[in-house]
Amino acid sequence: MNTRRDFLQKIGASALMLQLSSLTSFANSSVQIGHPYTGRVLRVAIMGLGGYGTRVAEAMNACSKAKLVGVISGTPSKITDWQRKYNIPEKNCYNYDNFDQVKNNPDIDAIYVITPNALHHGQVIRAAKAGKHVICEKPMALNAEEGQEMVDVCEKANVKLLVGYRMHFEPRTLEVVRMRNAGEFGKVMFFQGQCGFKAGDPKQWRLNKALAGGGSMMDIGIYALNGARYMVGEEPIWVTAQETKTDSEKFKEGVDETVQFQLGFPGGAVASCLSSYNINHLDRFFLSGDNGFAEMQPSTGYGPIKGRTHHGELVQPIVTHQTVQMDEMAGIIFEKRTPVIPVDGKEGLKDLKIIDAIYRAIKTGEKVMLTD
Repeated sequence: MNTRRDFLQKIGASALMLQLSSLTSFANSSVQIGHPYTGRVLRVAIMGLGGYGTRVAEAMNACSKAKLVGVISGTPSKITDWQRKYNIPEKNCYNYDNFDQVKNNPDIDAIYVITPNALHHGQVIRAAKAGKHVICEKPMALNAEEGQEMVDVCEKANVKLLVGYRMHFEPRTLEVVRMRNAGEFGKVMFFQGQCGFKAGDPKQWRLNKALAGGGSMMDIGIYALNGARYMVGEEPIWVTAQETKTDSEKFKEGVDETVQFQLGFPGGAVASCLSSYNINHLDRFFLSGDNGFAEMQPSTGYGPIKGRTHHGELVQPIVTHQTVQMDEMAGIIFEKRTPVIPVDGKEGLKDLKIIDAIYRAIKTGEKVMLTD
């Protein structure tokens, strides 16, 4: 007859094996700690030297498979500062008018587009026609029509189009996806995604429809939308949505302040999501199945992702998201690696089609059915 001590020892051993399994899975990714990389390095030029471009550049200092070698900006002083800080040669520096000439530069493999949303479409197409692989921040474009053209042009130019979905490589996120794929939650029935913060400067580009293409939904809302898809593990078949606006002076026509949207999935799961530029402390995912749950808070922020499941706390390694993302994207481009959660242009296009449907649902007040 087993004693209570025997039982606890077995439970402890099982928990340890689960942790070791998760750590091993991460260690077996393309970025391996303690194993010097000797393969081909992805040489990247960053387009758009603002706050997030700076964050990516700093993170790339720790990359083993990717290196910052060039810059593209409309501000000469920023180019000068980055040249000095990152030891970038003059020949790898461009502005928005002449960056098509990158086609004659064999020292740049890819361009990472980190500019306002409305500029993505034209800049990605120009980069592709220059023969360079493209990484584009999300949302990939203003709408699905633009996104489809970007995908088509990149395919025709035989270059990769990847989207900056950094959470697709985050270890604790991947552990939840692994558990879902393994059936550990049972039949998934519900997802909740809450993403938001109070937008500050009313003159910032995010509150300018001509540059942003919308408001909170086109920025922070895409995390909840994309998260619903990879957490549930299915593509939604319908959407409903509502907009709330309390400050029409700050959030002008076409710039949404708060959007609530609901998704229905073919397996029966539903998602309830919220995106806001006027509510702080919103960074939470919750997934519920017949046999278990996962809760992540923070779920998409730049700092450490924290979470728990019915098994206990998530303990996978804490990483710098952009460092892992860039190393993994180098593996996709040069080693033909297949990520657990896609990050290609077609993945970005799926989000754009749903965003289009969300805005239609807001306008009509009706359920919008989604088709391929």
